[in-house]
Amino acid sequence: EQSIPGYELAKKLEAHVRKYEGQSLEVISGDRVVKLEQDGDEFVATTTKGSFRAKTALVATGSHRRKLDIPGADEYEHKGITYCASCDGPFFADKDVVVVGGGNAAFESAAQLIAYAKSVTLLQRGDSFRADAVTVEKVLDNPNITALTGVELQEITGDTMVNGIVYTHNGETISQDIQGVFVEIGAIPTTDYASELVDTDDHNHIMIDPWNQRTSVRGVWAAGDCTTGLYHQNNIAAGDAVKALEDIYLYIKAQ
Repeated sequence: EQSIPGYELAKKLEAHVRKYEGQSLEVISGDRVVKLEQDGDEFVATTTKGSFRAKTALVATGSHRRKLDIPGADEYEHKGITYCASCDGPFFADKDVVVVGGGNAAFESAAQLIAYAKSVTLLQRGDSFRADAVTVEKVLDNPNITALTGVELQEITGDTMVNGIVYTHNGETISQDIQGVFVEIGAIPTTDYASELVDTDDHNHIMIDPWNQRTSVRGVWAAGDCTTGLYHQNNIAAGDAVKALEDIYLYIKAQ
């Protein structure tokens, strides 16, 4: 199977962009945007390194994974707790692992993991799964995948690496020996700095016109996982950004 993780794709795109640095492009590295606001006909991006002005703005800051908030979650991150089944699945060959979540992403992760792992237990907090019924049925047809609803996670245990998870189910506290935890409980768009400028949905995704990636504010575009775009994938995010840049070019030329 051939794939490229989002992080690697981002680094390759960054390297490509930097080839134009010092020509018609300024690259500002190692900072974080804390505020995007409008000032007359321009936009001001305030970062941890200062403020920058521009005629247009493209918001493409993606999203970040929602993390577990239980004892052991911070301590064992990258020591058995991971957020990418396709990236890290092969490291858990012949291991017993858990997937936390109940949506399509959780079930798809379970299906990917069982190609390597000895067993997969899917733990869902709610009383029902959010995944499509056909996906649930297909994944749970595998005898080595088990799924539970109504689970309350209590703790992740370990020594140098994860070795167990504690949770309650039907009033009973269960300690299960495992070697990996894959977290699929959603993502949070990185848009707080722009939410006072442009319209967002109930989950703080920036609302865009999918025809051209324009936001509610003239002169501001958005692309990728930070938007209300239907599918959040690396290749779609990159394509949406190209679409936005094409539209930005036409917008600037028409001024």
